[in-house]
Amino acid sequence: MVNYNGSLIEKETSVLSIQNRGYRYGDSLFETIRLKKGRICFLEDHYFRLMASMRMLRMEIPMNFTLEYLEEQILNLVDILDNQDIFKIRCTVSRKDGGFYTPIINEIDFLIEAFEGELVKKENYTVDLFKDYYVNSGLLSTVKSSNRLLNVLSSIYANENEFDNCVLLNEQKNIVEASNANIFLVKGDSIKTPKLLDGCIKGVARKKIIEIIEKHKTYTIEETSISPFELQKADEVFFTNAIVGVQPVTNYRKKKFSTIVGNDLRNELENLSDL
Repeated sequence: MVNYNGSLIEKETSVLSIQNRGYRYGDSLFETIRLKKGRICFLEDHYFRLMASMRMLRMEIPMNFTLEYLEEQILNLVDILDNQDIFKIRCTVSRKDGGFYTPIINEIDFLIEAFEGELVKKENYTVDLFKDYYVNSGLLSTVKSSNRLLNVLSSIYANENEFDNCVLLNEQKNIVEASNANIFLVKGDSIKTPKLLDGCIKGVARKKIIEIIEKHKTYTIEETSISPFELQKADEVFFTNAIVGVQPVTNYRKKKFSTIVGNDLRNELENLSDL
C-alpha cells in the first residue's frame, strides 16, 4: 500500500501519468524519514525542511498540509501495513501535471511510501573521491530534489570499485557530501562540515549533529569550505543521514581513521531520536 494524495491504494496501482513533472523534468522533491519502533523520528525538522524546499521551488502549499496532517498521513499508511519491520518512509512531492518547462499550475501531488528491511551500519567503511562530475555550489543544491543523477553515477562508481561510498566535490573542487549523506571531518577537538553555499544537502541528521556538537563540552563545529587534501589529514571522517544516523568512515585510500568521535556522536543522536 501507498498513500497518494491522502488515499491509501495498492502500490501496484498506476497513479503517475506519463505527464508527471517529476518524471519529465525532475520537478519534484522528496523527504526520507526514519521510523523507529513505529515512531516517526524528527518529524518537525523533516516537515519544515520540506516546506522550505517547496517554497524555493515555487510550489503552492495546500492550506491543510500542516505538520499534523503529514503525521496523520504517514501513520495512516504505517497502521494499515501493520509491519514491525518498516524502518523508512519516503514522502515525494511533485508539481501537478501540465506544461513544458513552464508549469500550468503550481499545485502539488504527494506520494508516501513505506519500506521494510534492516537498518545496517558497517564496521568497516571505505570511501573514495568521485571526480567524473561535480555538484553545483549554491542554495538550489541544498534542496533534496528528485534529480539525483550525480548520486546515481557516484554510487555506480563506488559499487564497481568495491567502495562503500563516494565523496562528492563541487565545481570549485571543494568537498560537498557523500553520495547519500552529509560529511564531517574531525581533527583533534575540531569538527568541520561543508557550508550550505558549497552545495551540500541541508540534511536533518546534519542539523541534529551540529546542534549536539554546539552543546558539547569537548568538540567545536565549523561550517566551511573543505579541501579534499583535508581528508588525508583528518583523524576521523563520518557521514550522516536520516536513516543510518552516523556512519563512521574507516578507510580512504591508504588512510585509516579512528571512529571514536563518530561512534560517540552516533550514540548521542540515537538517544536524541528516542525523545
